[in-house]
Amino acid sequence: MENNIDYRPINPSGLFDPSPFGFSHSIAVESPFQMCFISGQSGGVGEHHILSDDFKTQVQDALENLRIVLQSHSMTFDNIVKITLLIVNHNQQKLDIWAEEAKRVWSSLFLPTSTLIPVQQLALPNMLFEIDAIAVKSQ
Repeated sequence: MENNIDYRPINPSGLFDPSPFGFSHSIAVESPFQMCFISGQSGGVGEHHILSDDFKTQVQDALENLRIVLQSHSMTFDNIVKITLLIVNHNQQKLDIWAEEAKRVWSSLFLPTSTLIPVQQLALPNMLFEIDAIAVKSQ
């Protein structure tokens, strides 16, 4: 069966190389619209993926990494239609921190759909937060 959908991986410079771990940071899908599926972004900064021990800092860094991926697709946070949050040892304080940071990056007129999954551990022992996303824009 022939696939008429144009899709391509995009791994922006400034983020670590995910290929040794078997994934891409994002996939662009183009048809009458452009869809972008973005892998989980964590609080690690840059190519060496250095993590802070502070939850708020990890959330801010993950959102910055998400912004970098979106920018590589000529998109912004307002193009995101769905997010999934993974929070280690989730509690109300962490939820309040997340809500504060979400209000900082999304306009109040457009908030994406969301799923929050409390977890005991993420891919690295000191990861406290991860966010993945689906973004859409017209061609």
